[in-house]
Amino acid sequence: MINTEIRTRFAPSPTGYMHIGNLRTALYAWLFARANDGTFILRIEDTDRSRYVADAVEFIRRTLDAAGIVPDEGPDGIGGDYGPYVQSERMEIYKKYAEQLVESGHAYRCFCNHTEEAAPADGEKSFGGYPRTCRELSPEEIQAHLDRGDAYVIRQKMPLVGETTFYDVLHGNVTIPNAELEDQVLLKRDGMPTYNFANVIDDHLMKVSHIIRGTEFITSTPKHVLLYEAFGWTPPVFVHLAPVMGRDDATGKISKLSKRHGATSFDDLVRMGYPAAAIVNYVALLGWSPKTTNQEVFSMDELIEAFSLEGLSKSPAVFDYDKLGWMSGEYFKAMTDEEFAAAARPFAGALPARLEEQWPAVAHLLRTRVEELGDVRPAIEFLIEPPPFDAGLYENKRNKVTPGAARELLPELIGILEALPAERWENDLLYALLEECIEREGWKKGTVMWILRVAAAGQQVTPGGATEILAILGRETGLERLRSALEQLSA
Repeated sequence: MINTEIRTRFAPSPTGYMHIGNLRTALYAWLFARANDGTFILRIEDTDRSRYVADAVEFIRRTLDAAGIVPDEGPDGIGGDYGPYVQSERMEIYKKYAEQLVESGHAYRCFCNHTEEAAPADGEKSFGGYPRTCRELSPEEIQAHLDRGDAYVIRQKMPLVGETTFYDVLHGNVTIPNAELEDQVLLKRDGMPTYNFANVIDDHLMKVSHIIRGTEFITSTPKHVLLYEAFGWTPPVFVHLAPVMGRDDATGKISKLSKRHGATSFDDLVRMGYPAAAIVNYVALLGWSPKTTNQEVFSMDELIEAFSLEGLSKSPAVFDYDKLGWMSGEYFKAMTDEEFAAAARPFAGALPARLEEQWPAVAHLLRTRVEELGDVRPAIEFLIEPPPFDAGLYENKRNKVTPGAARELLPELIGILEALPAERWENDLLYALLEECIEREGWKKGTVMWILRVAAAGQQVTPGGATEILAILGRETGLERLRSALEQLSA
């Protein structure tokens, strides 16, 4: 009976940490399963022991949890009916099926040592460095090797003529001449399976209906298809995703996303201060677009509802940090002040007591002005320590501000503000007081506020206006800064 249940899998190797491409693969497989009331499987493909990283599995689990990608089946307490979900715990399964292929004539034992494997006969195609020396050994020769206890690998016996074709959802029919396929190793001498063998066995036994993975595996898929045929199994649906690319800022050149383009792992981006939900939202749009809406900011539930394979693109997507920043900013704007203050506080570092008390007000100013929480500390440094004095900041043609005009007006403004007691030193009252004086004296509001803001902050761009900054600084510090600015303008 044909399995009609949608079952997808994410099968990372614990040889490093999850980069953006891994995350996108997991996300698409999870969204497709959720959108179709299916099952999402986490499987750990740890057969490459030479590159095994001890904490990588835990790192993968933490990343999936942080991204909201929750497996239905998997290792370490997740469970399921088709375990174990770690390949190194399935060795007897692979041995059984490899021997089955040998018995059916679709694979053979290869007793060649490494030197022989690397030395093809003159004029013969190497097939990955191996000249198929053991492919046609007689039963007597094979038995002699076994009697001597000679070590062997098990190789897939590829057809020598014809073509192998499979259908891919994004790329259509893909055909590769069989003459280009090597007799690949299925089971190594130590009994460990190769990726190309183990993933076929596992995908079948775990009833995976759709394989969503990177396009780098597309040339290996004919080998997988031939294994499915050898066992008499129906292959799953294949979806090979185009790569995620990066753009070099200096040259504009586009190449596969790597560290030279900046942070490339989910964890790096979270540590930089992008919200996990914003990262996931952005990654979802790297190679997929909804068919019924131009919406860009999605909740996870909205992504599930909108996701379909028809929305996938076969063209590479370019990771755009500016676009991620914009999306991150949208997530911050959607937060409450309290939510943002809590999220941003760890990124602010150590604060003086006066700023710690004012943190909710500081966070309120920042919430709509930052795109990553890593920007928080640089944005508030001027509140902790005033920047070096720069008279050029008082040049502003639009507001008719000059250093001379600031020098003349600041004494009057300081006098006005000194009249406001500390218990009334807060934004609304500061603003009302200044507005009243501006109207009475006939001053231009833009001129007054520019002079006060620059004098209080010591920089041109600030998160917040003059009275907001003065309120956060407090009466004593605020007036001290205004007097200091006047002194330096008068020097």
